[in-house]
Amino acid sequence: HVTRVAAMWLRPAVLLGVLGTRGIVRTMCAQKDDWKKAASIYEFSAIDIDGNDVSLEKYRGYVCIIVNVSSECKLTGVNYTQLTAMHTQYAEQGLRILAFPCNQFASQEPGTEAEIKEFAKGYNAEFDLFSKIDVNNDTAHPLWKWMKEQPKGKGFMGKNNSNVDSWQPQNSSNMKIKCLF
Repeated sequence: HVTRVAAMWLRPAVLLGVLGTRGIVRTMCAQKDDWKKAASIYEFSAIDIDGNDVSLEKYRGYVCIIVNVSSECKLTGVNYTQLTAMHTQYAEQGLRILAFPCNQFASQEPGTEAEIKEFAKGYNAEFDLFSKIDVNNDTAHPLWKWMKEQPKGKGFMGKNNSNVDSWQPQNSSNMKIKCLF
């Protein structure tokens, strides 16, 4: 039952895509040229929604969902609700959700970091929220470039940095989140 419920949550909740670049210049410069040499997500860092440089090393040993979000997408309400519910249900078991606001898709995340943070509070989102980045093209954050090059795609990492699976919102029925803990 939990697997079916988790798969239902993941279908509309996880939209992987573009993340905005504002506020991450320092991080991107440090990793811009060597992202192809990275062996794991732990070799990357990103700027959180409060402007702090966060090493992804802090997520070692956790199951991670790395996802882009926006505040003006037609699925925003469902996505934030479901991500919050997954976080509530699985955080104590080791799930970490890394949400990166992105404005590359039809300009659906136009807000400032402060506005995005306030918006997420409206959904009681307690998962980790980062500053906007790009996830596509040459301006993509190095982590996203790296994830896209991995054999199983991007976004869902097991406890030992294994790239467990890739999915699209319409194609996530194969996700078995319960089995990862």
